[in-house]
Amino acid sequence: MAHESGIATAREAADDGLVLAFGRLQGAANRLEYILGRAIEEECGISHLMFEVLLILGRAGEAGLPMRAIAQERVLSTGGVTRLVDRMEAAGLVVRDADPGDRRGRLVRLTPAGEETAVRAARIHRENIRRFFLEPLPEAHRERFAEDLKVLSHAARDALPRLR
Repeated sequence: MAHESGIATAREAADDGLVLAFGRLQGAANRLEYILGRAIEEECGISHLMFEVLLILGRAGEAGLPMRAIAQERVLSTGGVTRLVDRMEAAGLVVRDADPGDRRGRLVRLTPAGEETAVRAARIHRENIRRFFLEPLPEAHRERFAEDLKVLSHAARDALPRLR
């Protein structure tokens, strides 16, 4: 019995063009994250997730961000962010200060060592992105591909319910 999707068997599901295309995207993203994350870990001693938090805090500027904002930005639980920030604070990359707008809240901000680590890691990351993410693509497709990824990222972000 055929279905509207054209998928009636597990074989058809496995061979479906859309399913395969998304699988390739996911596979490429997972492998690239491993390759690029490992380089940051080896060169800078931080995880890729820590690097992403350093970048989020870098965008936030001197004032820093509340933990819930970091959690929303990374789509993590507040408990997960707390444990991550604990490790980053122990490593001297961030500090937590009182939040003037919320007596119970804390703002997380970069330390000078966190700033330095973010810059060093970003230089390594940028070179590896060029090498493993852009160079394999035909030069004429690179800019359009980056724009298409931005569209997909924004569409997925907008489809997610806002985390509380």
